[in-house]
Amino acid sequence: MPTYRFRYFNAKAFGEVSRLLFALAGQGYEDARFTQETWPAEKPNTPLGQMPVLDIDGKSFGQSSAISRYLARTFGFYGNGDLEALAVDQVLGVIQDVITALMKSFQEKDEAKKAELRKELADVKIPLYFGMLEKLLKNNGSTGLFVGKKISLADVSLFDLCDKVKSMVKLADYPLVKKCNDNVGTNPKIKAWVEKRPVTEF
Repeated sequence: MPTYRFRYFNAKAFGEVSRLLFALAGQGYEDARFTQETWPAEKPNTPLGQMPVLDIDGKSFGQSSAISRYLARTFGFYGNGDLEALAVDQVLGVIQDVITALMKSFQEKDEAKKAELRKELADVKIPLYFGMLEKLLKNNGSTGLFVGKKISLADVSLFDLCDKVKSMVKLADYPLVKKCNDNVGTNPKIKAWVEKRPVTEF
């Protein structure tokens, strides 16, 4: 079994999906966390000058989506076959659209524009994208899972997204999204990780 070290800031942000996958798989790893103060010294030791970084037996790889997809494939959370993997990727695309809109609002410096972007996100974009996610869950027989009958990267990514936008969305309006979120959240391994993980601002 390979030795894993996962390097990221002391935050959920772009690193938590990978940590959730490690938890779901019951796979041990070193959770190496950095602060804004310790990051500059670490930056030259990363392949792309950014984090997260996954070290596998000492070999380093960057890019959060590449890392989470690798872990999902390795641990068996990428669906069963190419069609289910395509269905997972379809969900990840919708979730990325939400994250992109969310990041745009976070990065806006002008307070008036930021408020405008947040309002558009809450009133227009989140209902649009969560409606898409609800439809995709319905297409899998309303099981509360996006593909097959087993938690996949798609479900874990939705769980992480719901945590990020919990102040902007009423999950009761999207019963299948809520069911999926609950399915992941009540998994004993995920539940144990959420209860013990460091409390961070984002």
